[in-house]
Amino acid sequence: MTDLAQIIDDFAFLDEWEDRYRYVIELGKALPELSEDKRTSENKVQGCASQVWLVTHSDGGGDPVLTFEGDSDAHIVRGLVAIVMAVYSGKHASEIARTDALEVFNKIGLVEHLSSQRANGLRSMVRRIREEATVRVAA
Repeated sequence: MTDLAQIIDDFAFLDEWEDRYRYVIELGKALPELSEDKRTSENKVQGCASQVWLVTHSDGGGDPVLTFEGDSDAHIVRGLVAIVMAVYSGKHASEIARTDALEVFNKIGLVEHLSSQRANGLRSMVRRIREEATVRVAA
C-alpha cells in the first residue's frame, strides 16, 4: 500500500488534473484485488454508484489497530479506495474516528474534480470506516 505522505507529495508535483486522474487510476491498479469470498453484501459499501467493498481487520484490544482491504469494479474508484486506505489503515480506532479523510482529499484538490456520484460514494466510504472505528472504541 502506498504511504499517504508519498501520495500527497506526488499530487503536489502533478499540476494538470488529467495527470492526477491518471495517478489515482495507477494507485487503484496497485491495490491488491479482493478475493471473491470477501465481495459480500455485508462488505459492500452502500451509497456508492460503483460497487465498492471494504473489509475491516482488528488486532483487538480497547483501542484496536484497524487495517482495511478494499476493492471496486471501477478504475478511478479503486484509486479512491487506495487513498482512503492510506489515510486509515494501520491506525488506532480512536484516531480513525477523529480523522476526516475528506480533508486529505480537499488538500490534494481531488474532491472538486469528482463527479457528485463519486464524491457521495467517497463520503459513504469514509463514513462507514469512521462509524466502524467508533463502534470498536466503544466496545
